Amino acid sequence: MKQGINKVTLVGYVGDNPRVNETKGNGLVANISLATNETYKDKDGKELQKTEWHRIVAWDKRAEILRDYVKKGDALYVEGKLKTLSYEDKEGVKRYSTEIFCDNFLFLSPKNN
Repeated sequence: MKQGINKVTLVGYVGDNPRVNETKGNGLVANISLATNETYKDKDGKELQKTEWHRIVAWDKRAEILRDYVKKGDALYVEGKLKTLSYEDKEGVKRYSTEIFCDNFLFLSPKNN
């Protein structure tokens, strides 16, 4: 096998309104947080819920659509790939951040017209 597969599929809720910025090349980049929830039972049968937060990055036309049509609390289906970035913090310690670079998304929340 020459290549692996880097594919992420998430269904969750937008944690905050999209943050959209213009890039140096006049493109757009949008950042959103997406919460996914998992419900399970502990050893005593008590139902618990765990929330995972995901950092989603979308570019250009997708960023524009997110900016114009998505808001905090909306349900969203997201497809993309994992990217791990590294940076140095203020103390010079190397840190890592994993993001999902969005290839596609679908609106799952009904819109009021």
